[in-house]
Amino acid sequence: MWAEKDNALHQTFTFQDFSEAFAFMTRVAMEAERIDHHPMWKNVWNRVEISLSTHDAGDVVTEKDHLLARAIDKISESMIR
Repeated sequence: MWAEKDNALHQTFTFQDFSEAFAFMTRVAMEAERIDHHPMWKNVWNRVEISLSTHDAGDVVTEKDHLLARAIDKISESMIR
């Protein structure tokens, strides 16, 4: 579940291994590029930490962040078993 803190949406996703985490990041990257809104993220082995905020709006949460968060949720639901 996404949590809003410090003017950003945050969530951590956990996968079986690095390959699954990287595949998830690749799918998210394609969607982020499609909607022209890109996450801040960190990957360590099977975990991907994502933060979303809109830089053009002064680094606050906007509808663009919620749109990408929903898309990321759909991607994760299709991958996490």
